[in-house]
Amino acid sequence: PGPGNRGMNPQEERDRLLDAMIAHVPFDGWSEEALRAGERDLGEKTAELLFPGGAHEALAHFSRRADRQMVAALEKAEIQGMRRRAAFAVNARLDALDPYREAVRRGLSFLAMPHNSLFGARLLYRTVDDIWHAAGDRSADFSFYTRRGLLAAVVASTTLFWLDDRSEDRAETRAFLDRRLQDVMRLQQARGGLERARRTAFSPLRILREVARDRYGSGSLRRRQA
Repeated sequence: PGPGNRGMNPQEERDRLLDAMIAHVPFDGWSEEALRAGERDLGEKTAELLFPGGAHEALAHFSRRADRQMVAALEKAEIQGMRRRAAFAVNARLDALDPYREAVRRGLSFLAMPHNSLFGARLLYRTVDDIWHAAGDRSADFSFYTRRGLLAAVVASTTLFWLDDRSEDRAETRAFLDRRLQDVMRLQQARGGLERARRTAFSPLRILREVARDRYGSGSLRRRQA
């Protein structure tokens, strides 16, 4: 625990500094300047201790916090069916991000930079992996990757749509998400489509496979499904 923790655990301390930083992200982006400004607002010197990786680590913590809130909401929900559970999860994540739309917008701009592409792919993979696992997916064959690759495109496009959605209760975003998930389910059911996807293997899917191996290690995917 860092100085001034007031009895908080390390994750709570990181959340506290992250929230202080986010107040500056709309102006300074996901940068060291925003992180140091948040640190000054708290009157503490804890940034190097809590986020030794700097702004990249702070953004990763922001993404993972939304993932944890999403999974917690899904675990409490009594929803049947994998597609409905996946839809609920994506909407729950957007609920968690709703107070921070501008920070999300700046984060996507940050991740769009070429030198951050693999970092962004890792964050997106962690999100879609958590969604499918919490939704009940226990696949261990090629569909493990195709489901995550397809859902990655859904999460990315839905998040972009949500950023500019001003409809009541995000009705337009919910409808957009439902259409995209229906497309995913149709693709999964079309064996020929999956075989074509396997042969043409779009590069983001290869990135997801590499990230999966990096996350779980060789031969450990089946243990994840256990």
